[in-house]
Amino acid sequence: MDVEILARVQFAFTIGFHYIYPPLSIGLGLMLVILEGLYLRTGNRIYEMAVRFWIRIFALIFGIGVATGIIMEFEFGTNWATYSKYVGDIFGSALAAEGIFAFALESGFLGILIFGWNRVGPRVHFFSTIMVFFGSLFSAVWIVVANSWQQTPAGFHIVGEGLNARAEITDFWAMVFNPSSVDRMLHVWVGAILAGAFMVLSVNAWYILHKKHQEIARPTFRIALIVATIFSLLQLFIGHRSADGVSRYQPAKLAAMEGHFDSSASADMFIFGYVDKKKETTSGLKIPGGLSFLVHGDFKAPLPGLRSYKPEDRPSQVNSVFQFYHLMVAAGVAMIGLSLLGCWLWWKKRLFEYRWLLWVYALSVLLPQLANQAGWFTAEMGRQPWVVYGLLRTSDALSRAVTANQIVFSLILFTIVYIVLFALFLFLLNRKIQHGPVDYGTKEDIESGARRDNPLLEHEKI
Repeated sequence: MDVEILARVQFAFTIGFHYIYPPLSIGLGLMLVILEGLYLRTGNRIYEMAVRFWIRIFALIFGIGVATGIIMEFEFGTNWATYSKYVGDIFGSALAAEGIFAFALESGFLGILIFGWNRVGPRVHFFSTIMVFFGSLFSAVWIVVANSWQQTPAGFHIVGEGLNARAEITDFWAMVFNPSSVDRMLHVWVGAILAGAFMVLSVNAWYILHKKHQEIARPTFRIALIVATIFSLLQLFIGHRSADGVSRYQPAKLAAMEGHFDSSASADMFIFGYVDKKKETTSGLKIPGGLSFLVHGDFKAPLPGLRSYKPEDRPSQVNSVFQFYHLMVAAGVAMIGLSLLGCWLWWKKRLFEYRWLLWVYALSVLLPQLANQAGWFTAEMGRQPWVVYGLLRTSDALSRAVTANQIVFSLILFTIVYIVLFALFLFLLNRKIQHGPVDYGTKEDIESGARRDNPLLEHEKI
């Protein structure tokens, strides 16, 4: 296979696998803040047992997330040396900020979060929980800033020519607040919160189905349902803002997202369909002029189509961009539907009456993962053939020394390692879920600090 394709496949595989975990860390971080805040406010030990259970899950996810993220940094140097040289000053500053301002904050308070429940005061522990959550949010900020700069470059100038060319920052804040960064950051944050909320929904739905830990599962399910409802509806507006930014700054990507070719015609909005790249046609169930209406408020307004661009300047995999985008939208609509249905049944006092629906909630943990992964692939594949939009082509960003055989070998090796890591993650996650929340003693024991041993070590062996 071609070196470029192999390098892209390898990076897509590694980042796709890694991206399972950071959104869960962010989403569970918010759930920990809410549950622990409720415990401090009410003194209800149901919330205490819930938050201590989810701290154990959070610690597992955080550890796997760190382990899977390291490999990508090596790939920048091995497979994408020209790219690394070109964007090193930009990307390096954002990654440095992520390490200094975000990862240090998150990891610095993580020890107190996990091991400090009876070793520090309740307010100190709650403060640590909030700081871990903020650290995970800030970590996402700098990663999204770096990636958004590749989508909509700003605040820089080019030094040198040819293979020696590189981008240098001229305005740090213009680079940070480039045209797409804020909308994309909000989009990522909300998607991550939904990942955490639906994981809590899923596990507690499983407990309710199996009549385990009912006194904890039911109230925690309701809290997660509130979070899921608020943020799934919020994602509608944020997603629209993000798509509106794409229409202004990356119109070729928007055209690929809806399979729109003809620049003299209005653009349809497809529910589902298929793009025939050779015939330059798109078929499927659609709302005629729907995309034009969303962009311009007019069903008949023309939008730039893929024929407006040279073939070499269009996304190379139009149907893939189309399918990933519509998978993201479908998963988002499903989350909204499940959230609103749950709220309606709650209002009717029938939330836990339907076993089939509880099984749907138990499986719904997959929906935000599908949406997050599909959205990421849409953004990255839709940017092609540019690795830095309008400035550096993906084909020019490769390392000149790397060979196809070397990439194949390392891809096989990474696949084996990641399969083992994922199997270990599922084994430990299942073990913790099967074990469930633990009663850590009487309220008097906890308040007096009688139980000072770490619950991770006392109640289960890792």
